[in-house]
Amino acid sequence: MCTPAPLGESTETVTFRDDVEIIYVGDPLCSWCWGISPALNQLEKAAAANGIPYRIVLGGLRPGGGDPWNEEFKGFLKHHWEEVTARSGQPFGTKLFDRDTFNYDTEPSCRAVVVARQLKPEVESRFFELTQHRFYVLSEDPNEVVFYQPICAQLGIDYADFAQLFGSEEARAATLRDFQLNRSWGVTGYPTVVFRKGEQLIAIARGYAEFEQMWAAVEQLSV
Repeated sequence: MCTPAPLGESTETVTFRDDVEIIYVGDPLCSWCWGISPALNQLEKAAAANGIPYRIVLGGLRPGGGDPWNEEFKGFLKHHWEEVTARSGQPFGTKLFDRDTFNYDTEPSCRAVVVARQLKPEVESRFFELTQHRFYVLSEDPNEVVFYQPICAQLGIDYADFAQLFGSEEARAATLRDFQLNRSWGVTGYPTVVFRKGEQLIAIARGYAEFEQMWAAVEQLSV
């Protein structure tokens, strides 16, 4: 599990309908979120097949970044990435560590997913996953808007519209609302997967989990 940075509290309240849904709270630049990605693909498909809504709330692991890009921090990342590969089998590239500078700011990648949600909500999960792949496997920089151009092309999102919204205060504010929302729920690490039943929020995964484990919990709670 990846532990998020603290944020100020939100004054907004969220009212749920009396129904159920699966909520994935994650951050594209959270390594364990990349590890759990295949299991979440299965979970989303199983939810759809059983008429259970599935949605994403962006975490906000390291908004603003600011960690020094030195050997100590690179070693910290490498260690965690090796752990994720050993547990999940997910691949990681290493070219990122050849960069002279890099700010591990997770806000832009979260904001990109929020923008994709606004422009074409049906591809939000896939956009999230492709962002992870371009960062973790291809070692591209998600702080740059051009990073998202091939993802937009693949998913049929107009890149000009995306780029304009990505740079807007509207998108920044919407992203911050996701960050504050999951913290208001008491989420203390990513990935977290929640089953909501009416007003009740039940965590079915805190950190890495297999699909079978999560779906068994969903079936039990759906009764």
